[in-house]
Amino acid sequence: MTTVPGLGEARSLVTGAGRIVALTGAGISTDSGIPDFRGPQGLWTRDPTAEKMSNLQAYRSSREVRERTWQARLVHPGWDATPNAAHYALERLSPTHIVTQNIDRLHQKAGSPPEQVLELHGTMFESVCLSCDDHRDMRSTLERVRAGETDPPCLLCGGILKSATVSFGQHLDQNLLRAARAAVAASDLLLVAGSSLSVQPAASLVSVASRAGAAVVICNGTETPYDSMATAVVRGPLSETLPTLTAPRI
Repeated sequence: MTTVPGLGEARSLVTGAGRIVALTGAGISTDSGIPDFRGPQGLWTRDPTAEKMSNLQAYRSSREVRERTWQARLVHPGWDATPNAAHYALERLSPTHIVTQNIDRLHQKAGSPPEQVLELHGTMFESVCLSCDDHRDMRSTLERVRAGETDPPCLLCGGILKSATVSFGQHLDQNLLRAARAAVAASDLLLVAGSSLSVQPAASLVSVASRAGAAVVICNGTETPYDSMATAVVRGPLSETLPTLTAPRI
């Protein structure tokens, strides 16, 4: 087996921690068939115009963008994705909270208690009206798209619908953000798994952990802007490193 730099130190930190919070990003779901955004094969790397679909202003102002986005939602790989070894590793670790930037609910599918998963960037499994805030099951909204509505309006007020995910230019749920910060501040260790730590305010949770005196372990395929603040950094595929990192000592 290839030796992974930093893995031994990281494993010792995880083993010795009493209260662990995990912060997960797109990199934890790539082995489940869901591409990340900024990686070498990322969605926005391969198609820079796709980033417009995640921009709230562009989405509001352009029917063309909305129509393209609804077609993309129909075929999103998250509908058929299943958890991989990294998701199950975190489930076995049983952190006090999993703060995730992902919208795929694979942590819950892997068995992590829903009440312990804080979905900072929302979920793809619901649609929401930008005018009246009506929430519906996304599958029922997508049935309307399949039936021919290229840009389905809200059934209550006729407003613009989108997925219940946080787009660029859109504020996070402040209650969720406060809960995430409180959980990290009360932890012994923040385990970052698969996040490029390039999107705020999620990335700032590393600073919250550092100020609170918690250890920080960053597991990611590439460098992050916060590596210098980490107690240990581990590179490599998360479906390989996380199971090793969280495995009980024999």
